Amino acid sequence: MSESTGPKIYLLPNLMTAGNLFCGFAATLKILEGALIQASALPGMGEAITAADKAAADKFHFAIWCILASCIFDALDGRLARLGGHESPFGREFDSLADIVSFGVAPALMVYRIVLHEFPNVGWLIASVYLICGALRLARFNCLASEDSASANKEFRGFPIPAAAGVIASITLFLLWIDERGREIGQGKWVLPPLMLFLAWMMFSGFKYPSFKAINWRTTRSLPKFIVIAFVLAVTVAYYQWMPAVIFISYLLYGFLRPFLSRKMKEEIEEEVEDEDPLESP
Repeated sequence: MSESTGPKIYLLPNLMTAGNLFCGFAATLKILEGALIQASALPGMGEAITAADKAAADKFHFAIWCILASCIFDALDGRLARLGGHESPFGREFDSLADIVSFGVAPALMVYRIVLHEFPNVGWLIASVYLICGALRLARFNCLASEDSASANKEFRGFPIPAAAGVIASITLFLLWIDERGREIGQGKWVLPPLMLFLAWMMFSGFKYPSFKAINWRTTRSLPKFIVIAFVLAVTVAYYQWMPAVIFISYLLYGFLRPFLSRKMKEEIEEEVEDEDPLESP
């Protein structure tokens, strides 16, 4: 009688997923630490409140970078799996569990702490709607991926939750940057609650977004395209306060423009190829 074996756990892809989960958990901890620091500064403490605001802002900044780092880890795990032909049901489920922490819990908690806590009867509901829609979005994606892996590899139906978290984190980073003191968000914070509800709806919308999964370590580009990509990366590093917001919002808006683009233009943007690498999953 043969012994049953457990699922295969491929090292590198799942290490990237573990990095995603670690960053999401770190972001959650830092948000909680920032909330505790703010709560410890009682009214009437003068300069102590200013110091507390600065310390809390540092925690929130760190949490934002952790969420953005989770986006990078999430992009890497699938590419490493497809590069080696190591996509597996275990990896897909592990990735979803990590995503719900990094791109569901952490952004919802951050927006709740920044603005929604001022409305205790409604704020928690808004944050919960985003989190629940994110979880349902991940569950739907896994079901669709198992039914039609070729379609799932090519495009996403609805706005992907990592990109939704990237929009929230990058805009929060931008709002912190434009504030002169850099310690708290001004009136711009009121953008976050409707944005969170809008993204919750977008995750279940019928808009389709390219997955860019055809781009991998073997992908080649012409010199002009390489220069453009290098320039965008350089600008992102130089202007990290607002450039991530530009990138994520551009991706969000692309879903609205995509149906009106010609097939040739879509192929140019999304880099679709007819002859896929034999190591790519079907």
